[in-house]
Amino acid sequence: MKILLAVDGSAYTKKMLAYLAAHELFSPKNEYTAFTAQMMLPSQARAALGKELVTKYYEDEGQRVMTPVQKYLERQGIKAKCIWKTGNAGELIAKLAEAEKFDLVVMGSHGYGALVNLVVGSVATKVLASCKVPVLIVR
Repeated sequence: MKILLAVDGSAYTKKMLAYLAAHELFSPKNEYTAFTAQMMLPSQARAALGKELVTKYYEDEGQRVMTPVQKYLERQGIKAKCIWKTGNAGELIAKLAEAEKFDLVVMGSHGYGALVNLVVGSVATKVLASCKVPVLIVR
């Protein structure tokens, strides 16, 4: 089974990973990909900072989220491919799930901050609305 783990480094990501570890979804028989998406910096900020610095920022943020996830998965005996991109998280998760033909998307019910949800909406809601792949949301 190909499983896409949508992660953001929040407490809900940790709960989701703990849930998987306690259930049969964590198995070396399955193929895992951990994915995180970062919101793009505003265009004015990108222009002021320059391409090189912005690229470094996105790389650092991707590593900040993925390093603990990858270490946790390795402790569970799971080897996962790690991917990060910039853009709308809900749209990117749904597109990746369909394009790469994942059998299941697993994600936490919440991410970082209520303010972000007010501004851009819930990532979980967007994934459920636009993803044709089954989605498991862990509370």
